[in-house]
Amino acid sequence: MKRYSVMILLLISMAFPLHYSAAGQRAGFNDREITILTYNVRNCRGMDNVVNYQRVANVINKTGANIVALQELDSATSRSKGVGVLNELAKLTGMVPTYRASIDYQGGKYGIGILTRQKPLKVEGMPLPGREEQRSVVVVEMKNYVLACTHFSLTEADRLQSVELIDKLTEKFKKPVFLAGDLNAEPASPVIKAFSQNWEILNDTTRFTIPADKPTSCIDYIMARKRTGQVFKVVQTVVENEPVASDHLPVWVRLKMKSK
Repeated sequence: MKRYSVMILLLISMAFPLHYSAAGQRAGFNDREITILTYNVRNCRGMDNVVNYQRVANVINKTGANIVALQELDSATSRSKGVGVLNELAKLTGMVPTYRASIDYQGGKYGIGILTRQKPLKVEGMPLPGREEQRSVVVVEMKNYVLACTHFSLTEADRLQSVELIDKLTEKFKKPVFLAGDLNAEPASPVIKAFSQNWEILNDTTRFTIPADKPTSCIDYIMARKRTGQVFKVVQTVVENEPVASDHLPVWVRLKMKSK
């Protein structure tokens, strides 16, 4: 009888395989796995100067990301021929768009956005300083986590002030908080050092992200806010080799989340 029971258990385990590693089990991680992608898409205008929404959507679909932070998005501008770039990408990926305009531009808007698999529970944001142009941050709250997407100023003083503003905006959340975007700052810069007080970088910053055809520096990041009792295990960190679709390379991380 015992032999039959063992055989039945073996058959069940073969039919329903586990989707997390033994190492993850030993570390106490459950299967709350998430893939976060950040991508400055430059309105889907590639290094060949061709606007192609499909090839950017292909990158997003390839990663299988749960949530995507996107920068440099026109909405109904003359430059985009009246198209909302984020909406086009949402159609091609089957995801839910959340857009935040940073400035008025060419009869429409220009800003940042997030794509999610489900509709966010809550959306908020705020303007950020930018001397050459107004910047902003948009925040979506999901069931198990929060993501903030931003695109920082080219001026260091603005960027440093933006770090403080984002810290204040996100400190209220009790669930895991992530930040993704183009920070226009290299890993050794004062801006990234300022972030290190409350944030942990998840992507590999030795993998350069710009320019896409011959990358020489990393200015695109995915971070997690440091919280007592919250642990993140990075399973994979990737900079996609996509030298044409935009002037930045797409950056994504896959991680497991747990609470102690």
